[in-house]
Amino acid sequence: MKTNTFEEKLTHSKSLLEKLMDPEITLEESIKLYEEGLKTIKEAQKMIEEAKLKVETIEKSRSGVDS
Repeated sequence: MKTNTFEEKLTHSKSLLEKLMDPEITLEESIKLYEEGLKTIKEAQKMIEEAKLKVETIEKSRSGVDS
């Protein structure tokens, strides 16, 4: 599943977790879902870091204007 927004990635991660908790899931399916979950979380973390940098840039430019 291709997710684009942070919120979509969060929802997708929750969905993967629910599937992983299913007692009927096979080992192979568990591994596949686990890998997909790690990838999705890593992408979401990257989005958070990029947002932090944008906020820092905005704050720096704003403080320059306030001076």
